[in-house]
Amino acid sequence: MAMDVASHTSAQEAFDLLMAGNRRFVSGAVEHPHQDAARRAEVAPSQAPFAVVFGCSDSRLAAEIIFDRGLGDLFVVRTAGHVTGAEVLGSIEFGAGVLQAPLVVVLGHDSCGAIGAARAALDGGATPGGFVRDVVERVTPSVLAARAAGHDSAEAALDEHIRQTVDLLLDRSRALADRVAAGRTAVVGLGYALADGRARLVASRGLDLPADAPDA
Repeated sequence: MAMDVASHTSAQEAFDLLMAGNRRFVSGAVEHPHQDAARRAEVAPSQAPFAVVFGCSDSRLAAEIIFDRGLGDLFVVRTAGHVTGAEVLGSIEFGAGVLQAPLVVVLGHDSCGAIGAARAALDGGATPGGFVRDVVERVTPSVLAARAAGHDSAEAALDEHIRQTVDLLLDRSRALADRVAAGRTAVVGLGYALADGRARLVASRGLDLPADAPDA
C-alpha cells in the first residue's frame, strides 16, 4: 500500500482493512504486512496512517497485532480505560486532521480493569487511590448509564463506555465533529474479546453500519 494511503482511502475502506486484518488474526492466518525493512525505509520520511486507534492501554490490546497491520498503518493513542483528556483529543485531532486519517476507532475490551473497578466501587467496594481513582471516576458514568438502561453485565458496561467515548470525542472536539459532518472522517467503536481475539462493532458515526446489541 502506498505512503499516501490515507488520502486515497475512504472511511469504509479503512474500516474494511481493519476488520479483514482482525479476521486474519482470529483465524491464525496473519500476513504481518508492512513489517519489513523496505516498509521501514518507506515510512521514515513521513507518515500517512489510514486509521487513528484510541484504545485501552491493556497489554493484551496491541492494535497493530490484533488488526494484523504494520509500520505507518495506524496512529495509536492509548490510556487506561480509554479515558479522554486534552492530550488525547489533541492526538486524535492530529491523526485525523493533520495526517488525514479517514477513520477514528475507539477500542475497548472485555475484562477491562477500569470498568471492573468502577463497577466494584459502585457496589460498595474500595475506590483506588492516586491518579488511578481519576481513571475509575471517568469510567463510572458509563457504568451508571448502562445500569439506568437496565443492563448490569460487564459487557453492557463495556459497550456503553465505548459508545459514550465515541460521543465524547465528537462533543468535545469541534474539529473532529466537523470532519465527520463533512464526510471526511468516520468514528467507530469496537469491542475486543481477549479470549478469541475478535473485534465487534459497537458504535458508528459517519458510517452506515449495524452495531451489535449489548447483553443485559
